Amino acid sequence: MCEASQAFRVPRDELERFMLAVLARAGADAMSAEAVTRALVTASRMGTDSHGLRLLPHYIHALQGGRIAGAPEMHFERRLPATGYLDAGDGFGHLAGYTAMEHAAAMADEVGIGAVAVGRSSHFGAAGCYALAAAERGLIGLAVCNSDPFVLLHEGSRPFHGTNPIAFAAPVGGESPFLLDMATSSIPWNRVQQYGAIGRELPDQVAADSSGGVTRIPSEVASLLPLGGSDFGFKGAGLGGMVEVLSSTLSGMLHGFRLLPMGGPDMSTPRGVGHFFLALRPDAFAPGDPFPDCMRRYLDDLRSQPSRDSAHVMAPGDREWRCRARRDAEGIPLDVANQRAYAELAETLDVPALQPLV
Repeated sequence: MCEASQAFRVPRDELERFMLAVLARAGADAMSAEAVTRALVTASRMGTDSHGLRLLPHYIHALQGGRIAGAPEMHFERRLPATGYLDAGDGFGHLAGYTAMEHAAAMADEVGIGAVAVGRSSHFGAAGCYALAAAERGLIGLAVCNSDPFVLLHEGSRPFHGTNPIAFAAPVGGESPFLLDMATSSIPWNRVQQYGAIGRELPDQVAADSSGGVTRIPSEVASLLPLGGSDFGFKGAGLGGMVEVLSSTLSGMLHGFRLLPMGGPDMSTPRGVGHFFLALRPDAFAPGDPFPDCMRRYLDDLRSQPSRDSAHVMAPGDREWRCRARRDAEGIPLDVANQRAYAELAETLDVPALQPLV
């Protein structure tokens, strides 16, 4: 979501300054700190608040506990002309994500397609950050990741899959990319936490209590419903399984049901999260490179479709780019819970406090 107004707002460069300083003070090397900051600020600028700046305190906790290596020894092996494997060394998933997509993009530049499986990684924030990194260099990008169990199987009684996100981005000449970033659950788990922190009720058909019944109260949530809710959740559950195969299974990692919980209590044992990244070079397919013109016609037709009432038909990413423009101009908002969390980080790590716009 992208709030129209918020009292406490910070400029992008101030948020980046604070994050880099906090991560470095907590033990992250320069490359890790830069990757985490890049991903969190990218998400917050686009209004993906559940995966943006609010995650910094969690990452600091995991780093200080030893779950995440602040200076990981990553190793990339190119297995075939268009495939590779990245051992992320139990470091930050954000560094693994950007590094893996860079390798995938390099192979795509060379042979038209590049795919990288990642093992021994950790939570990487918003999957869209890595698909977007491919699109920003003219490639089609796909990013998926497994996570610990939060989501019921269709007609299941206990969580099995994680929120297992899918992100897809494609370049669009002269404007921001087409960007789809979605959980295979009805909502991400972080959205439950975010709504709970601000005392907001959840939408219907997105979450369940300990008995499997639908609930809208964040404090009652024991699991999430797969995309499609209680009636059509076989769709989301199937997509969650597809992500699991591409991420954990392809990389040789534990599938989500066996992962340690992201929220602890064990913050010392690495989790071994798996990711998968794909990059495609559009001009490597149809003769004559029709992709740019076809993409433009598709989006023009999509956006010109009639809408209901006062709504407006948008392509995937349109909402994010509008929010990004607003937040770049007006600052990135922090709710009361995040203001407290950031003040505590500043105090405990002896870093100059985050300064709002005046």
